[in-house]
Amino acid sequence: MTIHTVTIRKGRKYDQVLMGARSVFMACGYGDANMDEVARTAKVSKATVYSYFPDKQSLFIEVVKAECEHMAEHAMEEIDQSKDIRQVLNKAAGYMVNFFLSEFSQRMFRICVAEADRIPELGRQFYENGPMMGRHHIAEYLRKAAEAGEIEINDFELAADQFAELCKATLWPQAVFGIRSEFNDDEKQRVVSAAVETFCRAYAPKK
Repeated sequence: MTIHTVTIRKGRKYDQVLMGARSVFMACGYGDANMDEVARTAKVSKATVYSYFPDKQSLFIEVVKAECEHMAEHAMEEIDQSKDIRQVLNKAAGYMVNFFLSEFSQRMFRICVAEADRIPELGRQFYENGPMMGRHHIAEYLRKAAEAGEIEINDFELAADQFAELCKATLWPQAVFGIRSEFNDDEKQRVVSAAVETFCRAYAPKK
């Protein structure tokens, strides 16, 4: 099933509807969520929900987009790219690890996997607005670092994906398989530090 491109109209209660939908999807998943519950949670009429979103699928996609864009924008504002590469990547890895382990990310990932056969478009949209967005920002930074002689990379997109995968070591599998749901700062920093060190060693300039 393919989701056709739709134009989302924004208005005074748009954010209210979006937050209500976020809560419903987090609590109910995708299959059990419905527009009536979104309207009740957002404290608006069902007509108001439909005035912004034509269907549940477009609403889910917009929730994912909004969350991922907010995370990416916040991270880019906080990361000083003029710093040493290890400092920049350490900060970036910290954001990535926290996002990968967040309740939102875990929930959306499970929804997309569960609905992959029936509605593959959900997974594609999550991928494009999550992992691909992160890859774009990291690859863009890596190009600048390579131009400055801090690293040597030929395939920046692949390197960005590799960095993201290093940030998933140990903790992400435990979270996604439901083994654990809470992780302390020391555990996260262990993954972050190892990811940065491994990546920088792999792509260190050849002397």
